[in-house]
Amino acid sequence: MNIDEVVLNFTPGTLMILNVVLGLIMFGIALDTAPRDFRVVAKHPKPFVIAILAQLLLLPIVTFALTLVLPVTPSMALGMLLVACCPPGNISQVLTHRSGGNVALSVSLTAVGNLIYIVAMPLSIAFWGSLHPKARTLLHAVELNPWQMLLEIVLIIGLPFAVGLLLRAKAPRFAAKVQPVVRWFSLIALLGFIIGALVGNWAVFLSVLGTVLLVVAAHDAVALGLGYGTAVLGGLGTRERKAMTFEVGIRNAGLGLGLVFTFFGGLGGMAVVAGWWGVWDIIAGLIVATLWAAHTRRRTGSATGDASRHAVATTGDPS
Repeated sequence: MNIDEVVLNFTPGTLMILNVVLGLIMFGIALDTAPRDFRVVAKHPKPFVIAILAQLLLLPIVTFALTLVLPVTPSMALGMLLVACCPPGNISQVLTHRSGGNVALSVSLTAVGNLIYIVAMPLSIAFWGSLHPKARTLLHAVELNPWQMLLEIVLIIGLPFAVGLLLRAKAPRFAAKVQPVVRWFSLIALLGFIIGALVGNWAVFLSVLGTVLLVVAAHDAVALGLGYGTAVLGGLGTRERKAMTFEVGIRNAGLGLGLVFTFFGGLGGMAVVAGWWGVWDIIAGLIVATLWAAHTRRRTGSATGDASRHAVATTGDPS
């Protein structure tokens, strides 16, 4: 089976449901975003600059290199690049909290980062895909229009995000009550959709199972390591390193899967990579967060470490 020629089977109605779920995810993120989250970034821009450089520049570059050395087909390579160009996943705050990291920083980075990715994502996908020696033929075959993608992304994730921000500003109490329901419902719905996509196209998934498991695990590990490494090089503190690790390592692969069906016709290799990424990064993230918290607790007596040494959230002591 040539995975580059396989198109996964999805109905227009199913795709509509996926777009609604993605919109709910962005709506939920916005409901949990306060004006102070943007002010934190303005007052302490260093972690944000490091995170954006790591996500928008370093992660696509490293991913591009991985597609050249790992045993991937052109469509799988394009799927990896697509995931690398997606915004951070909203579960990054959950994992940051579980690991004892700086949740406030994670929320701020996700809030501002998602705004930037509304414009940056389609342009990044088009740019990196067009540079790839094998994947660019597929990109040309589907005639990807980054401006059309930008318009649809604005409608699917930008508009719900703006509505959520407005609701949070005008009715903060109502937003606080609704947010947990929206967040967990959309997350569970997305996970269910991804699992359904894999099960519904099980024969395709099994045909590339070994390669997909290897590629996604390696790619995800590199993304998590890149987040931690850039935080270390930037001189950030332990709690900030944890936030940065998940901010860079956890991508919104569910959004990527939606784009695969919207703009790439459900191309097999792309869909399988994006779908399994959405499952695996949650599993890997939970493992890393749990082990990290346990290690910090054994060393300091607290999952967050010595709070007095991290009073300044965005400067941090690298000890």
